[in-house]
Amino acid sequence: MSFAVFADGSANLPGKMLNGITILPCEYTIDGKTETYMGNLDSFDAHAYYEKLRSGAVVKTTLLNTDLFETHFTPLLENGQDIIYISMSSGISGTYNAATAAAQELMELFNGRFIHIVDSFGCGFGCGMLAVRAAELSRQGMNAREAAALLDAEVLHTCQYFTVDDLNFLKRTGRVSGITAAIASVLNIKPILFGDKTGHIVSCGKTRGRKKAIEALVEKYKIKHINESHASVYISHGDCLQDAETMAEMVRSVTPDASICISQHEPFSGAHVGPGMLGLFFRGTER
Repeated sequence: MSFAVFADGSANLPGKMLNGITILPCEYTIDGKTETYMGNLDSFDAHAYYEKLRSGAVVKTTLLNTDLFETHFTPLLENGQDIIYISMSSGISGTYNAATAAAQELMELFNGRFIHIVDSFGCGFGCGMLAVRAAELSRQGMNAREAAALLDAEVLHTCQYFTVDDLNFLKRTGRVSGITAAIASVLNIKPILFGDKTGHIVSCGKTRGRKKAIEALVEKYKIKHINESHASVYISHGDCLQDAETMAEMVRSVTPDASICISQHEPFSGAHVGPGMLGLFFRGTER
């Protein structure tokens, strides 16, 4: 590896995709009990977690702080390695700012070393896709500065669209108003959401009913996906595997040769989107 690659638990990567990627832990409290998610989906009991949310459990997440970054980055810098960290969107978390502050301090301390923080403008597989790409570039021997420029450009082609089953989870984080959430629930309205070019979660449509929402997500894929060999598509879900598999089949009808990874959605950002979240992530012409 020509440089070290870091992400955190919000990157939503299963164990088989962690080759060359160091995952930083994420902490959250659920009904007052602190949990540490180490970032490997293989050891996460997603069904139990989302069942707790369905039953009314309250989850509070904690941003990653500068001390955490300094603790994990320092040993590698001491060994002469440069570092790239793929951060969740600065538009939804203060983690990017904390990582940037840590990087600036450490580069002053370790003169000549390079640390770059990639603002993914996303979360979940929106971070994970970039982390996997960063690890590939490192294995290929690309230097960190060149890789950083390539990854920053790739952010604008990392598409992420999702829907939620219950807007009340987004209401708790201030993404939608209580009135909007209540009306949507009564009318069975499902929003189509995405991470925009500034990393904020915004609506790009709404449908009535779950089936129409899935169709709308795949339609975004039809319009924006890049036709390339060995294209990779990622689907995450908040304990709704059947819907995820349905969407995968619809994606295959568009691009039969695409490699599709389906996984549960990690707990850190899962607390904000709730059970029934269904997300589609892919490389596209634009965000």
